[in-house]
Amino acid sequence: MTSLWLDGTRRDFSSELVASSEFDVVVVGAGLTGVVTALLFARTGRKVALLEARTTGAVTTGNTTGKISLLQGTRLASIAKKHSPSAVRAYAEANRAGQQWLLSFCTDNSVAVQRETAFTYANSVDGTTTLRDEFDAARAAGLDVQWTDTVELPFPVKGAIRLEDQAQFDSVSALDALTEEFVHRGGKVHEYTRVRTVRGNRHRRSIHTERGDISAETVVIATGTPILDRGGFFARLEPQRSYAAAFTVPGDIPHGMYLSVDEPSRSIRYVPAGDRELLLVGGNGHPVGRAASPARNLEELITWTRKSFPGAELTHSWSAQDYRPVNELPYVGQLVPGDSSIFIATGYAKWGLTNAVAAALALTAEVSGSRKDWSVIYTPWDWNQISGLPKAAVVNGEVAVEMASGWVRPLINRFGSSGEPPEGEGRVVWDGIAPSAHCTVDGVAHRVSAVCPHLGGILRWNDAERSWDCPLHGSRFAADGVLLEGPATSDLT
Repeated sequence: MTSLWLDGTRRDFSSELVASSEFDVVVVGAGLTGVVTALLFARTGRKVALLEARTTGAVTTGNTTGKISLLQGTRLASIAKKHSPSAVRAYAEANRAGQQWLLSFCTDNSVAVQRETAFTYANSVDGTTTLRDEFDAARAAGLDVQWTDTVELPFPVKGAIRLEDQAQFDSVSALDALTEEFVHRGGKVHEYTRVRTVRGNRHRRSIHTERGDISAETVVIATGTPILDRGGFFARLEPQRSYAAAFTVPGDIPHGMYLSVDEPSRSIRYVPAGDRELLLVGGNGHPVGRAASPARNLEELITWTRKSFPGAELTHSWSAQDYRPVNELPYVGQLVPGDSSIFIATGYAKWGLTNAVAAALALTAEVSGSRKDWSVIYTPWDWNQISGLPKAAVVNGEVAVEMASGWVRPLINRFGSSGEPPEGEGRVVWDGIAPSAHCTVDGVAHRVSAVCPHLGGILRWNDAERSWDCPLHGSRFAADGVLLEGPATSDLT
């Protein structure tokens, strides 16, 4: 599964890591948050290194739907249920700041952007109630949204809200342009350099990687979920996997950016592709590692598209991982209270293109001794975190159930089917004193530990991406046990 944005040749900005190098700032994770943060620090003259376990944009940024919008489905209504009107306004202002910075950069660097109207729509009567809540929250937050019953979609809707002059783009093209400026300003990009941990005192941190150790005064953990367990953010985030696909379609494609409030969710936009346009559809999300068949989720999305847009032919399909915070607001700031040497940014709830840039602006301002007016809503350590306790209890209760059932399930399979799984399939069985994960991919049989090295969850087979996914906190591993994304920091044995 390769996204539309990652399916092409890219420039290589990476260089070899020199062990024992010293930097002013080290940023871990080269998605949009990490690259913008690294660039902003480099612009101030600091010596900056950007470390990435795979390649720039390989995880969420390279698999987004590419919408740069302040109208974000039902985000504002969700935030309004737990926070004050001023917090909702601050969230909107933070995203506006991120959007304006990103669009200005794209203009200055000739990155193609399409300015379009964003729509949030409802298919059902119940959905219109949710839509009204979002409309009211958006108006209260200062967004000039309008109610409409007229949309370009080829199926009926019960209503929609619209926000003019939003944007969409190719996220990887923008990321490459950002990386190019970062390197031009003296920044160092080190791909295939996985960070295992960060140690040392608050005056100078040692960053331990599989290619050697380096040090810095300031460390920013810009991975999807923090790879350091200090602060317990793994228990304050709900990892979600969702799917997207691109199609050729005969006839016209809607030119707005659409997102449904009803489940399963549907995200719709067009994509310029040379002398033609493609249709991009996303949705069918679920908690990581807890879908009976991710492949079926993707197939349902494709089937729905072909029914809604007759003649649609699939060109690409992919998936992405996002993290929803239990209190609905992103966590951006110090990893632990009072420690100004390690910072984190996470919890964008599928709206990272604006939140990532806002997070980078907030972090660099804080390190420089200033603060953005709206950045108070990103603070991960204040009394507002209390609002997330009920949701945290539910999320972690589900984690506990998954932990227990995960260890019991292989016992049931202990005397089940023997031999290697068929091509493309995987199963967990009790093998000796612990569960092991067996799968067959491209004719090769793999046997690895089924125990996630993060906190001991038992992995589940992802039949869409042929990976092993942890249903506790979202770590993912390739068929041969190689780590794909954290919070785990090591491969399966």
